[in-house]
Amino acid sequence: MTPAIFGIAGPELTADERAFFRDCDPAGYILFGRNCIDPRQLRALTDELRSIHGRDRLLVSIDQEGGRVSRLRPPHWSPYPAGAAFEALYAIAPASAIEAARANATAMALELSAMGITVDYHPPLDLRVPGAHDVIGDRSLGSDPMQVAALGRAVLEGLAAGGVAGCIKHMPGHGRTDVDTHKALPTVTASAAELEDDLAPFRTLKHALIGMTGHLVFTAWDAENPATLSETVIRDVIRGDIGFDGLLLTDDIDMEALGGTIPERAARAHAAGCDIILNCWAKMDDMKGICEVLPAMSEATVARLDRALADTRVADTIAPEAAQFLAKRDGLLALTA
Repeated sequence: MTPAIFGIAGPELTADERAFFRDCDPAGYILFGRNCIDPRQLRALTDELRSIHGRDRLLVSIDQEGGRVSRLRPPHWSPYPAGAAFEALYAIAPASAIEAARANATAMALELSAMGITVDYHPPLDLRVPGAHDVIGDRSLGSDPMQVAALGRAVLEGLAAGGVAGCIKHMPGHGRTDVDTHKALPTVTASAAELEDDLAPFRTLKHALIGMTGHLVFTAWDAENPATLSETVIRDVIRGDIGFDGLLLTDDIDMEALGGTIPERAARAHAAGCDIILNCWAKMDDMKGICEVLPAMSEATVARLDRALADTRVADTIAPEAAQFLAKRDGLLALTA
């Protein structure tokens, strides 16, 4: 198995993609709006991915946070609010906000599971920092580390209850960025002491099954390399200080925050200690290059991947309870009106 997650060009696999995926045997796939036309089409696509590999528990992933980061949207799928909605409720009723976040995530997972999706890149545990770029913005669950951890835990629990594995991101913290990492590389000059707040939610949820790095340089730890490419940050901060021992993915290596060719980025991230390389844009030459430079998945990564997917499940249809969870969420969020 190749330690990579690949994107797909459209709503159906091409013949070239089908043959390549069969030969390369990637760890999994990531879906975008271009892949999600309607429920019947999407489920056919994810079923075909599973049939290629013969693995019922295949990592089929998506960014479905709610708000502006929603790959599945109405009219075919339910709307979900951004993290700021739960932050607002937490300010007046913390317990209600936690319950609303859990109910929201459970409904989301029941919908994803019926689409054949087993992993959601959610929740972001990045703090909202005044004056920072809004690439995180209302996606954040708040500016207080304890609050972010509490709401993040509720999201992970809700997703798991619906049969989907969550993913904490973007370690060791993306909240202080001054640029969009899709476009440029941020440099965070905060001291190690100042970064303690950023690390706190990740420490609290260090037992999460899946985590994702961020493409930011932290001068307090490694002034030369972004976290995704830094052996120091991955070994000493993510695996060491935070104590995360789950499956560690890169953020999308196509982002302009990183330099070099896509295969070079993949090789550097893997050498730095990332378990799996995330490559989103379905460019065949890039995917082939990644397969050529990456070694076969290590036993440790296989064990982490198996553990991450162990409790995921693919449902035949969206469970009717999803509507009840959505109603519960809406009733609780109405307290802020």
